[in-house]
Amino acid sequence: MNLQPFLQRSIHWMVLCLFCLSLRAEEKGEKLSMGKNSPMDRLSWIQGPTNVSLAGRATLKIPKGFRFLEAKGAQEFLKKTGNRPSGQETGLLMHTQDEWWVILEFEETGYVKDDEKKELDADKLIASYRQATESMNEARQERGTPPIRIVGWHVAPNYNDITKNLEWSVEAESGGEKFVNYNVRLLGRKGVTKVTLIEDRTHVDATLPLFREILRSHQYSGGESYAEYRQGDRIAQYGLGALVLGGAAAAAAKFGLFAPLILFIKKAWKVVAAAVVGAVMWIKNWITGRNKNEGGWRRP
Repeated sequence: MNLQPFLQRSIHWMVLCLFCLSLRAEEKGEKLSMGKNSPMDRLSWIQGPTNVSLAGRATLKIPKGFRFLEAKGAQEFLKKTGNRPSGQETGLLMHTQDEWWVILEFEETGYVKDDEKKELDADKLIASYRQATESMNEARQERGTPPIRIVGWHVAPNYNDITKNLEWSVEAESGGEKFVNYNVRLLGRKGVTKVTLIEDRTHVDATLPLFREILRSHQYSGGESYAEYRQGDRIAQYGLGALVLGGAAAAAAKFGLFAPLILFIKKAWKVVAAAVVGAVMWIKNWITGRNKNEGGWRRP
């Protein structure tokens, strides 16, 4: 039985499908929404202005010009952008025009004591980030995705003793693009709200004032705030330093050593789109390329 005609038709079909996917991925340039009725826009967005609940633990005001996804939608968004959900997501906020976004999570590990607030060692912490990222890059290489390089602190870890917020931001580079994960940890009675702003390095400084303004509307529900701690409440097994390195997971891996960090990438879908385009070109060349000397099919 001659399978070549069948194989040729099958590969032509594969090319058509992949080509359509590549066009769809590139249709709107660097826009994450990629136009109306795209997979991103079909998620269950809640349009601002409105107030939303963060898994019943807190509330947040969503201004006009922003949209919000609840926990399930936030996890789907992360998957579609090539990021890995943690299972702790309570929501995701996105600017509808600039398309920077914020992921919110809650880690229920108990009351985090802030007695390390004057002992945060920025040099030691960034060294742990670099070590952890090198380990992550081995897995990224196996998946065919570009490695991540830690450039350094965009803002070194600092703790606000009045608001009980811990802030820091890491500047990183992947695939020739620099990006920033700006982190805020809002200490609560029963755990920590983890807030991560994902933005391009060139735009993050202009974005921060609006990001901070929105974050000021975050309010823990009754019985959940840091000030409502009561004797006998569960105490977290780590402090502020380990919180910078990933919280409970970092504490389990011992502070100062390997920490299983998560860095969100804003435009990870572009890597996928590039891979699709590469596959399209390879298969098209396999099908249509003819050897000028032999006039027949050219095999790879």
